[in-house]
Amino acid sequence: MGNLEEYLDLVGADTITAIIRQASSIYGKHMLHLNSTYLGGGVAEMLSSLLPLTNDASVDAGWRVLHGNSDFFAITKQFHNSLQGGRLRLTRAKKEIYLETNRKFSIFTHIDHDMVVVHDPQPLPMIRYYRKSQPWIWRCHIDITDPNRELWEFLKTFIIRYDVVIISSEDYRKPDLPVEQRVIHPAIDPLAPKNRPMGDQEAHHILDKFGIPTDRPILAQVSRFDRWKDPLGVLDVYRKVRRKVDCRLVLCGSMASDDPEGYSVYDEVREKSSDLLEKGDLILITYQSNRLVNAIQRAATVVIQKSVREGFGLTVTEAMWKSRPVVASAIGGIPLQIEDGTNGFTLPPRDADAFADRIVELVRNPALCETMGTRARETVRQRFLVTRLLKDYLELFADLTG
Repeated sequence: MGNLEEYLDLVGADTITAIIRQASSIYGKHMLHLNSTYLGGGVAEMLSSLLPLTNDASVDAGWRVLHGNSDFFAITKQFHNSLQGGRLRLTRAKKEIYLETNRKFSIFTHIDHDMVVVHDPQPLPMIRYYRKSQPWIWRCHIDITDPNRELWEFLKTFIIRYDVVIISSEDYRKPDLPVEQRVIHPAIDPLAPKNRPMGDQEAHHILDKFGIPTDRPILAQVSRFDRWKDPLGVLDVYRKVRRKVDCRLVLCGSMASDDPEGYSVYDEVREKSSDLLEKGDLILITYQSNRLVNAIQRAATVVIQKSVREGFGLTVTEAMWKSRPVVASAIGGIPLQIEDGTNGFTLPPRDADAFADRIVELVRNPALCETMGTRARETVRQRFLVTRLLKDYLELFADLTG
């Protein structure tokens, strides 16, 4: 992982050659990515793969992680929720903590790069604390179709300083934002531990180590314990499915350092599923392990993603890459990946009965699972691998600095 030639068999020589040629126009230039966590969440995972490949293409790329305390991350989690339509009481104290954390970080973070990419709301105000001498890009990974208006107006005072805003879907374009908005889809790394090929023996060994039996069909949702991922709704769906087919549910989610709500959501899920846990029908996992996620997704008969808001949904992409049929909410970036009825199913996020019906249909029909899974993998190969993401970033870098 980290060398372009390792991806030749997956994407072909034409793609790798196009990346190298694109990079040749920006040799000697340096890009910087800035986000709020090194571990946990899709942003950190993408950067972990994207940056080594960028450097392998002979374009210098660096990565800085914003330092913040628990108060800061509690506030920015509220911001994240409110950008996706949640309520927020935007007080002066919250604004001060948000800005002061960014200001302090800027004091010992020297930026003399040729392009700066800032990811999500946490480090958004960093641009205020520098004399701008290069293009700055704000990369928003969140579903911003219906943000809290007061918060949006506050954040917009920083966003308008940026040269480009990158969003994950055309649906996220903001007519009131007088900044270029460019759509770049997130992507997965097929050679990362979470997605690399894994044989049945290795997968079963990992599942056995974590106490996950394979005596029944497995339904799985791999997501942070976040209300937007609706784990309680997944429990409701499973109870409906369980009345018709014998299966087990696995909920697997790591805890990100910039998401302080994860533990409270996990505790609520555990409390409301005690009967399922006692009978062994439900397995809850918070252990951070990419190999475990890989094994769970490969072992699952059906993968679920019942989000009520979803910027893109890389866990959907991961499962599709492993040829798994995914039953997911028709929101955010998920319909960009799943063509309903062809390579998976998309449904209204609150329709538990429809989720249950589709899952039961798949569990009872292995041939349909196989057909959808094959189509799903090909969709990801064509559109959502990290080499495509790298090409998009290099093109943007060349456009802004060439």
